[in-house]
Amino acid sequence: MVKESLSWVKALASAFLVMMVLKFTGMLGYVTQATQSAALQSGLLDASTEVKEKETFDYDFSISNLQGGLINFGQQYKGKVVFLNLWATWCGPCKVEMPSIQNLYESVGSDSIAFVMLSIDRDQAKVEKYISDKGFTFPVFVKSGSLTNQLEVPSIPTTFIIGKTGKIVSKEVGTTNFGTPRFKKFLRDLSK
Repeated sequence: MVKESLSWVKALASAFLVMMVLKFTGMLGYVTQATQSAALQSGLLDASTEVKEKETFDYDFSISNLQGGLINFGQQYKGKVVFLNLWATWCGPCKVEMPSIQNLYESVGSDSIAFVMLSIDRDQAKVEKYISDKGFTFPVFVKSGSLTNQLEVPSIPTTFIIGKTGKIVSKEVGTTNFGTPRFKKFLRDLSK
């Protein structure tokens, strides 16, 4: 029994040591991102395509585009299917899922499906540089004042799919693969 306990303690200490070495060398973020990317590719993190009519979405807030234009969310997006993703440049899991969102945007972007990539960064210049460096073409916005309680989420990335009727159809928390054929069909079907 003591021998098994010592073995377990040694394994835990070894794992802790590896994590500390990665942390202090600055490699922990890279390893974490690579691990999340591998999990995303495995299919384990595919977005749900189950419609769950939830609460009514609160459209009563404004956002800004990267050119500084103020947008009343309700006036702009009511009556459309909205893919609303909350993210930040400092969020590794957010960065991991962005290529799948770009793929989704290129595949299903239409007048009836609106994409809102809403950064919660405080520094708009960082947002602009990150989007430009990565070559993303989906619409990117920043906060303009307070958001509604629904959008004050405890963790990012968080993605809301809002149906034409204004109901939250789906909410995904954490890194998710949105570029699957099933999810593309799901969004197209919602927009019909």
